[in-house]
Amino acid sequence: MSLQNEKIWSRLRRGGLVLAASIMLAACATTSPAAVQAANDVNDPLEEVNRVMFGIHNVADKAVIAPVARVYRFAIPEPGRKGVRNVLRNLNSPVILANDVLQGEGERAGTTLARFLINSTVGVLGLFDPATDMGFERHFEDFGQTLAVHGMSEGPYLFLPIFGPSPPRDLLGRFVDVAMDPITWVGGEDFQYFKYGRTALQVIEFRAQNLDTLDEIERTSIDYYAAVRSLYRQSRDGAIRNGEFDFEELPDLGDDFEDDF
Repeated sequence: MSLQNEKIWSRLRRGGLVLAASIMLAACATTSPAAVQAANDVNDPLEEVNRVMFGIHNVADKAVIAPVARVYRFAIPEPGRKGVRNVLRNLNSPVILANDVLQGEGERAGTTLARFLINSTVGVLGLFDPATDMGFERHFEDFGQTLAVHGMSEGPYLFLPIFGPSPPRDLLGRFVDVAMDPITWVGGEDFQYFKYGRTALQVIEFRAQNLDTLDEIERTSIDYYAAVRSLYRQSRDGAIRNGEFDFEELPDLGDDFEDDF
């Protein structure tokens, strides 16, 4: 995926937490016909249940996730949080590499491998990102995108608390990504704490980046649930096509729209 697309999970990943929503639904009118169709084709037969799950998710977010993210953002300055983001991205490199290969993207696979080697050594275990300065631009791939590239349809829209939008294709993709992650298979009770900490940091770091933006979106959206659904569909469509979608029309949702969930 291109850096432009990454300004959107690259703006809610990743395994993880998709909390985003769009205050610019009208932007569909300026996007490609495919994106407009994706946004208009609701395909949400479970909408009543999904809205209940969405409500539960928002309660958990307001009660726990957002407050923790505010403390995290207050306590740790931006340079420190940037280092955390760099480490988390570097740890995800093996999964991105595997999906590059599965999609037949040889050049992008080479870029991912180069980034991992450079940032793991010169970048001090991923704390810094010298690979970007050397011309190896960051991109993101997951198995949900790989399935889409090979023709699998998204399926009916599904929203799960904490996980966020999780239609069948992308939900399956998350499980496969976990299986492809070498860290999953590292044993030892002590290492379990590392795994839990990594997941918690992914959630907190993403939410900290987007506190103000998401609050504004919720405050100004006529239908917050529908806005989240629309943005998710449009962003995934762009991610699958390696960033061909024009995301400049959408609000800035931080640097990790794709690779933190």
